[in-house]
Amino acid sequence: MLLSVAIIARDEERHIAAALASAQPVADEIVVLLDPRTADRTAAICQAHAARVIAAPFSSFPAQRNRALHECQGTWVLFLDADERITAALAEEIAALKARWRQPGEPAVAGYWIPRLNYYWGRALRGGGWYPDHQLRLVRRERARYDEQRLVHELVQLQGAEAHLHEHLTHINIESWPELRQKQRRYALAEAATLRRNGVRFKPQNIILQPLRAIWRRLWTWRGYRDGALGLVLALTLGWYEAVTYWHLWKLERRERRAALGDI
Repeated sequence: MLLSVAIIARDEERHIAAALASAQPVADEIVVLLDPRTADRTAAICQAHAARVIAAPFSSFPAQRNRALHECQGTWVLFLDADERITAALAEEIAALKARWRQPGEPAVAGYWIPRLNYYWGRALRGGGWYPDHQLRLVRRERARYDEQRLVHELVQLQGAEAHLHEHLTHINIESWPELRQKQRRYALAEAATLRRNGVRFKPQNIILQPLRAIWRRLWTWRGYRDGALGLVLALTLGWYEAVTYWHLWKLERRERRAALGDI
């Protein structure tokens, strides 16, 4: 059973070579869905690593992942982000798994969760929901589909059982404050659109209660205090962007009301 590694990318020349190198020990093929708006050397780097590059205009992450499932040829697909790395230990675990797949009989499992270790400013986090940060990334291609109604933190729907691997992906999550602001603002906008699409309505208390809930969860429920001052700063930052999410939800509702009044 072949294993495809799929990467969705745009302007990733800083990270993608290392991601591709980490994937090569386990991949029977590497497929990169590259946004045509890419303006750097990402495509050339991918081709130098023998990856198959497909021009794929970006609409949403779940739509891109479904496109990848369609384009890949392997029975199994491992989704990898450009800023993630398959550790040597994880590569060994996947190689052992591939050997079991070649045994007679149909695997009952349709997808595997992989623990992920997040790095902020070069430091591995141990609390705040950043570890072990399990990701459902290794899926049997014909038994997986992503929910395209969920625009952020996409959710895969499996036909079959789930299991867990033990070794890690590493994630170079954030290296600068502008990067953190840009990423969280993008998530806030996508989450607001998802909430509105699912019929969630803005309530004034959301602006206060949702950020407080997020901060409490990051610091205490998920033990972000283990990461000291950085854990506190990240909890406060993500709490702020919860407020941004609901502010944008309010703006979406207001825009819809104005559009409806304009139609009367």
